[in-house]
Amino acid sequence: MPSDIAALWVYLSANPLLHLTLTLSAYVLANRVYRRFGRTPLLNPVLIAVLVLVGLLKLTGTPYTDYFEGAQFVHFLLGPATVALAVPLYRQIQAVKRNLPALLAAIAVGSVTASASAVLLGRLFGAGPQTLLALAPKSVTTPVAMGIVERLGGLPSLAAVLVILTGIIGAMLGPLVLNLLRIRDRSARGVAMGTASHGIGTARAMQISEVGGAFAGLAMGINALATALLLPLLWGWLAG
Repeated sequence: MPSDIAALWVYLSANPLLHLTLTLSAYVLANRVYRRFGRTPLLNPVLIAVLVLVGLLKLTGTPYTDYFEGAQFVHFLLGPATVALAVPLYRQIQAVKRNLPALLAAIAVGSVTASASAVLLGRLFGAGPQTLLALAPKSVTTPVAMGIVERLGGLPSLAAVLVILTGIIGAMLGPLVLNLLRIRDRSARGVAMGTASHGIGTARAMQISEVGGAFAGLAMGINALATALLLPLLWGWLAG
């Protein structure tokens, strides 16, 4: 029997679909845990799934490149999933038009604040130049953050890790902080989540409310654009 199991593992490990199956299974497991414990924010499904997958890759000695070869289909679906956020946004288009100036101002301030506060806190705790640069675009989506950091001479891989951590922490604690601040308006909550914690925060906002998810998607997109345009211009000032 052990030899049969070993032979099965050898076969599966050579099949790229193994890692896609593991990714989906890890998320299904994480989502069940999340639901089982009353959807507590501290048991965010993305966080649990990441921990499970990291543990499996370490346990089996699987290189990330081998894992990504099979799991890249999920990565491909991120594009259509992001575009699909336009559907709930279209349903809220009249509310967006009414509040467009305030939305743009809030997201612009949020974009600058997210970068500046991260850099200032990093400097306060003695972070080095590479870490500060990776921290600056932490609130935008991973591809955009990696592109910005690479252009400025930083480490894109470090930026990716910090972006993912920011999204997970924002999804976990964002609603709690907004509740403590007594912010009840669903559109305002969505703008805050999308600006501060990009796609993962937007997904969390969508779970709570379609209105909040729509505004979070809008904020995520505008924040990514604003950061990509402003950060290279302001980096000399922020790093100085």
